[in-house]
Parts: sequence; C-alpha cells; structure tokens
Amino acid sequence: MSDPKPITDQQLRRMRPLMKAFTKLNAWVFKASNGRLMSKFSGCAICLVTMTGAKSGRRIDIPLMYVPFGEGVILVASLGGAPRHPTWFYNLVANPEIEVREGGRLMKLRARRVDADEKAKLWPICCEHYPPYESYQRRTERDIPVFDCQPG
Repeated sequence: MSDPKPITDQQLRRMRPLMKAFTKLNAWVFKASNGRLMSKFSGCAICLVTMTGAKSGRRIDIPLMYVPFGEGVILVASLGGAPRHPTWFYNLVANPEIEVREGGRLMKLRARRVDADEKAKLWPICCEHYPPYESYQRRTERDIPVFDCQPG
C-alpha cells in the first residue's frame, strides 16, 4: 500500500468550515443522546471531550477518537495527518483539565502530552486500536502529538 499524499494547507483551509460544522453537530447529538448516537467514526468509538479554549476561555465540546488506556484515555492529535496540529491540541496544552464522556460515563481527567520515549511505547497501542494513525504519521512531517489523559 502506498503512502497517502500529504494534505496541503490550502486543502485544510477548504475543509475547515465543513469540519467545524460537523464537529458542532456531532457534539450536540452525542451529548443529547448520552453517547448513543454519533458515537463512532470509521468503526471506532469516539468520546466527547469538554475542554477550555486556549484563546476564548470558553468551555468547548469536541468529539474525538480515543484509545482506552489505564483509568482514562489516550488522545492522538493527528488531524488525519494534516500539516498542522488540530485546534484542540492548543486547548489541551493551555488547559489540561478536561472532562471525557464515553458512552454514559463521565470522567474528569488531566491531559499530559507524552514525551518521545513514552510515545514510542504508546504509539503501537494507538495504531493497533486505529491502524490509519500509521499512515497519518507518514503523511505529515510533524510529529503527531499523543496525550495520556488520566484522573487527577
């Protein structure tokens, strides 16, 4: 299988309005249905992460794919292998205290970006859970950030 073509900044700018609208709709439906609807993407479960905006300071609900890990979750800031980090990456760096809704369960977690050594151990777990992460990393020159989100 050949490596996917890199996403350009221009393509990302064109996709962003649609992605933003879909994210809002997905978050609303997920929350309204207590995780029964719009809780999967490409066959993998998603969770709803409530975080604080880095610039706005407002609480934001973002549906994200996740990897169950320990007492919490791993979040991968892949953006499909885009050349930039997703916006939520900056929110977690600035404000690591988050709430994660997975199905009907609510968890209060602290997001911590893992270092290179930890990522080397966690990356295979992430790719086993969602194999496209491997091609996303090949698609971009940036090192895709990984966050280990665990209770306080």
